[in-house]
Formats: sequence, structure tokens, C-alpha cells
Amino acid sequence: MTHKIVIIPAFNEEKNLPNVLLELKKYDPSLHIVVVDDGSSDRTAHVARKLQVNVLELPFNLGIGGAVQTGLKYAHKNGFDVAIQVDADGQHIPSEIDKLLEGFRDGSDVVIGSRFIEDSEYRSSMMRNIGIKIIALVNSLILGKKITDNTSGFRAFNRRAISFLSKNYPIDYPEPETIIILGRSGFQLKEVPVKMRQRMSGESSIGAIASIYFMIKVLLAIFIDIFKQYEEVSNYE
Repeated sequence: MTHKIVIIPAFNEEKNLPNVLLELKKYDPSLHIVVVDDGSSDRTAHVARKLQVNVLELPFNLGIGGAVQTGLKYAHKNGFDVAIQVDADGQHIPSEIDKLLEGFRDGSDVVIGSRFIEDSEYRSSMMRNIGIKIIALVNSLILGKKITDNTSGFRAFNRRAISFLSKNYPIDYPEPETIIILGRSGFQLKEVPVKMRQRMSGESSIGAIASIYFMIKVLLAIFIDIFKQYEEVSNYE
């Protein structure tokens, strides 16, 4: 039996989190769920505990990279076979987790839920879409493999990817860098089409100007990653 965990990085998501957790419990009441409260100033940790899920409360806001890596360290330490990353803003539909899990059948190490393989209800700003397409082009050229949704936060990792990423995880805007690091280390990446919704409440922290900053920063980070050496997938079970 596969031992699965859902990791939810959350920063000031007290309004969205209850619905996200209730949907996940309805989808699979047996799911082990851990919320990583990334130094929130609201009641994120409180509402998570009230719904009886595990909470890892960070003393400071580390950003999405630090929060996800904390969840992966927890998953590695507790021997989970599969870790599924789900955003706390309600964009990800729990029933779509089935598609991520089916993606492992061909031996893939990481399965990424993509909004762009098939038509999705998800819509974003023009600047953000341009940035997503440029990063997709760069990553695909570097890896020699088409990756359509490098910024998707809806992903599943097998045991050896959990082990690797618990030690090696980008800090700032990690999703596109993670793809490069995993791909260059020999991990098998796969995308599956999923539907995503707009966030339930609040606004994304990435606006138009931030999208340009994000794109430039990510591209620079990816360029640096090309020259880094990481352990090969063969070192992980």
C-alpha cells in the first residue's frame, strides 16, 4: 500500500485553507495532510489545527521554497512513498490528484500537473503568461524535453525524489529551478493535464511588475544552475 502525504505550504491563507482541507478530506479521508505555516501573521496555523491536520509552524517567513522543503523533510523523515504538493489558495482540485498518481505508472519520479496541455479554466495576466512561456522554452531547451507548466505548484514526488529534494531545494521561486535540478540529475519528469481554478480568496503575490522581476530572477537562477553539480538519481532509492 502506497503511503501518501499531502504537503500544503501556506502563508496567510486562513480564509482559503478550511475549504482546501475539507475538500481534501472529502476526496480521501485517509490522506495524511501536513500544513507548513510559513510564518503567517493570521490564523493559518489555528484553522489548520482546528481541522485536525498536522501543522509545521515556521518561526519566520522563509518563502515557498523553504516551506515546501520543510514538508519534504517531514515526508522523508517519516518514510512516505509519495508526497503531493498542493497550494493553500484553492487552485488545485483534490480529485485531480488521481491523475498525478497515475503518472507514476511508467516509472516517473516526479509528476507535474500542467494547465497547458489541455484547455483549462485557469486564466492569468498577460505578463505572467509571457513569463511562463519564456521559462518553459528555456527549460525545455536545457533539458531536451518539453515542459509546459514549469510554475505549477501541483506536483507529486516519489520516494527518491522526496529524499533528493529534502536535501536540495531552491529557496526563492523554486518550481522552475526544481525542474532543471531534477532533470539534470537524471530524475524522470512527466506532465499530466489537470484543471485548475482561480484562487478562492485574496490576491496572488505576483502582480504585473513582480512577474517581470520573477522571470528575470528565475532565468538568472536557471543559468547558474547549469553550472552546479548535484548528486545523480542513482544515489537515491
